[in-house]
Amino acid sequence: MPSALALPEAFTPEDAAALAPYFGNTDRPVFVLTNLPEAVKGALFARYSRSAKSARRLFLDEFLGAGDRPGGGAPATGATDGAGAVQGTLPLPQPETGPGRRRAERLYSRILAEYGDDSVAQLGGAHLACEGLSNVATKIVERGRLMAYLEQSTRYVPLTARPGGKWPYVVPPEIDDPALRSRFATTLDRAFATYARWIDPLQAYYRERHPREAGVSEGVYRSVIRAKALDTLRGLLPAATRSNVGVYGSGQAYEALLLRMQAHELAESRELAGLMLAELRKVIPAFLERVDREDRGGRWRDYLRRRNADSRRLAAALAREIAEARNGGSSTPLDDVVLTEFDPEGEIKVVAAALYPASGLPYERLLAAARAMTVDERMRVLRTCVGTRENRRHRPGRAFEHATYAFDVLSDYGAFRDLQRHRMLTIDWQDLTVRHGSVRPADIDAVGARADWDRAMEESADLHERTVRACSPLVAQYAVSMAYRVRFHLRLNAREAMHVLELRTTPQGHPAYRRVCQRMHRLIAERAGHAAIADAMTFVDHGEVALERLDAERRSERRRAAGRGTAPEATV
Repeated sequence: MPSALALPEAFTPEDAAALAPYFGNTDRPVFVLTNLPEAVKGALFARYSRSAKSARRLFLDEFLGAGDRPGGGAPATGATDGAGAVQGTLPLPQPETGPGRRRAERLYSRILAEYGDDSVAQLGGAHLACEGLSNVATKIVERGRLMAYLEQSTRYVPLTARPGGKWPYVVPPEIDDPALRSRFATTLDRAFATYARWIDPLQAYYRERHPREAGVSEGVYRSVIRAKALDTLRGLLPAATRSNVGVYGSGQAYEALLLRMQAHELAESRELAGLMLAELRKVIPAFLERVDREDRGGRWRDYLRRRNADSRRLAAALAREIAEARNGGSSTPLDDVVLTEFDPEGEIKVVAAALYPASGLPYERLLAAARAMTVDERMRVLRTCVGTRENRRHRPGRAFEHATYAFDVLSDYGAFRDLQRHRMLTIDWQDLTVRHGSVRPADIDAVGARADWDRAMEESADLHERTVRACSPLVAQYAVSMAYRVRFHLRLNAREAMHVLELRTTPQGHPAYRRVCQRMHRLIAERAGHAAIADAMTFVDHGEVALERLDAERRSERRRAAGRGTAPEATV
């Protein structure tokens, strides 16, 4: 069958040799860019959008200097404009000194400063590692929607190491009273010591309760038992616990993140933003020029500071009035997961949208037809349009985005940390406090750790209240154990709900967020009455699991063995 794509541009042997280090190929219409600074890649695409030339021809004519060619020859066709092409060294230039770097940065400066074309700042990005920040700060970093994050897990990494003889937590710099700082350290030291002391007894308890079955290797069993113990104990850890976060984002996303962090009330956020900016300027400096400009970044930061401060003052005042009107009654909902809003016709709209692409009919007529359908008829449509899903990664199309749900959730902070990472949904959360109470896993009682657990919760609550009085509610979050509950509000469409609920109810998931997502699924089916949409979420798992990580660890072991070309570890 003949190709539908255009024939690629032909290059001379000299041009092809000059292009080879920077492009995946020189003779096909699809190619990857390699060994180029982020600024050059982004600027090349920015020019690409307003030029009749191909990307490779633009690179030869406008970005590659004579010294960047094999033999130092002049360009075979066209010419650079002389605006600062950097003399590089073939075959693999370093990103800091790659061909066209100065020209690219000038192009960015002109477009961003003079025209404000923010889309150009989406064309390059960077990987950034942030280590040793608190769990409070990780939530600030991970707030941006259009970025990617990976955070150190409390499930797989026992936090028992004491680098420099200190437990891994942050003492917020806002605490300047020596007595309070001492109390903070004493309380958190005791919490970490309690956590570490019960890891081995809990593992012994789980080994006795869940003996290793035939066919389960010792390595898998050991990992599963440890994960179970760490899952149970993580509520003892304070929000001040240090973590590591890997981040990837575009220049535009980093600019927004840095300005938000610089404007934040917490000193840790502002300090972290300074360190991030210094590192990012080593790889994508052109993307971040506006951050320090008073007429751009400065005004943006001032706006964010005023907006945040005014909003907090107003919300606090209105909350007091509302509480007084209720005669001091509790604002805690009766249920931990409440469906606060949904579109009664959401399922009808999804059915109409599913039929729309292939129907040739106006959307309004399809809506009327969907309204007239029975639940079984709507279910038939959605089952057909969803198709046979072999796993949870097989998801339906955008028709499911026509139904939306909002949930008010009250869960322990550990579960919130996992659910907060879903970036496409809309999420807002309140300050972490102790007013909503804490959650104590049943196995804490069974293993005999209840007294230690309750003492840790009481000490956390006392430290929180002292820090509120001395500093602020935001700073006091550092003192709160992860077993305490936090309230957050989620808004998501049915397509994102399918992704979140199926992922977070898998058997290997943590019991805390599994319960939240199982409840959300039932509310979609029963409270919203969207039975056909709930039915399409075929991989939502409502079962109870004894050892959550067992099946997942066994699958991982099989994949590792297949990669080595060996059989899995001998089992008994």
